[in-house]
Amino acid sequence: MKRIVFMGTPEFSVGILKKLLASDNKVVQVVTQPDRPKGRKKILTPSPVKEEALKHDLPVFQPEKLRLDFQPILDCKPDLIVTAAYGQILPKELLEAPVYGCVNVHASLLPKLRGGAPIHYAIMQGEKETGVTIMYMAEKLDAGDMLKQRSIPIGKEDDVQSMHDKLSVLGAELLLETLPEIFAGTVNADKQDETKATFAPNIKRELEKIDWEKSDQEIYNHIRGLHPWPVAYTLYEGERMKIWWAKPNGQMYDGEPGEIMEVKENCFIVACGNKLGLEVVDMQPAGKKRMTVKDYLHGATGRIKPGTRLGE
Repeated sequence: MKRIVFMGTPEFSVGILKKLLASDNKVVQVVTQPDRPKGRKKILTPSPVKEEALKHDLPVFQPEKLRLDFQPILDCKPDLIVTAAYGQILPKELLEAPVYGCVNVHASLLPKLRGGAPIHYAIMQGEKETGVTIMYMAEKLDAGDMLKQRSIPIGKEDDVQSMHDKLSVLGAELLLETLPEIFAGTVNADKQDETKATFAPNIKRELEKIDWEKSDQEIYNHIRGLHPWPVAYTLYEGERMKIWWAKPNGQMYDGEPGEIMEVKENCFIVACGNKLGLEVVDMQPAGKKRMTVKDYLHGATGRIKPGTRLGE
């Protein structure tokens, strides 16, 4: 039975922790990000990984800055450290401490999409597949040697949530397949091709904004690549409007990019840069809750008008 320290933070990591707990290894400590304020009332909230760890009475360590505060991890004398979307880079002292090293479960087919938002970028960039890589950790972000990879298709209607759930399951399964080879010393480690590296940094607010000059498919990918978090937005009459869901309708329109061409009972149709239409069906006006366009139109007759434009 090997002693494992698990490091992770969001929901993606929870399934991987559960799989480790069900294995014949011993999770001796869980490391996660500090509790953060959430919601309008700024209530201090533990990470999903912490909540899961406490259910199993596991010791939880939450350093604000891992590079300055990691001795409690060393004190656990782990045989292996496993990370999955933890959120901080491990210092050299930690990387070198465990007998079997440190491995990471990363939600992309490395060297593509290194960074904190690989699922979002895979969808936004219109990729037809993505996957999971089990890799040794290095001091450079997501640049360590790869141990195993497995791919999975991205469906035409997949979004961040659906791919997140699939990849969490896949990552947990692939990790458990890899561990026996790591412990036996039989695992093959392949260097990444740095010339093929691409990056998926954390989503910033400016990236959430819809560019109506793009094609209908590019905008559709953008919307589903930010759904259900952090959600794409546009401007309408100077106010921010979140677009939770929209879909191409394949019809041509003689309108300017962002122009509202038609208002129906359940949607309004916006012209994209390639003159094809996008049907907006789920939205959130400024200062309001998320709602269907049908409900919005019932409560705000005449607010959305053909000929007006979304965007700047």
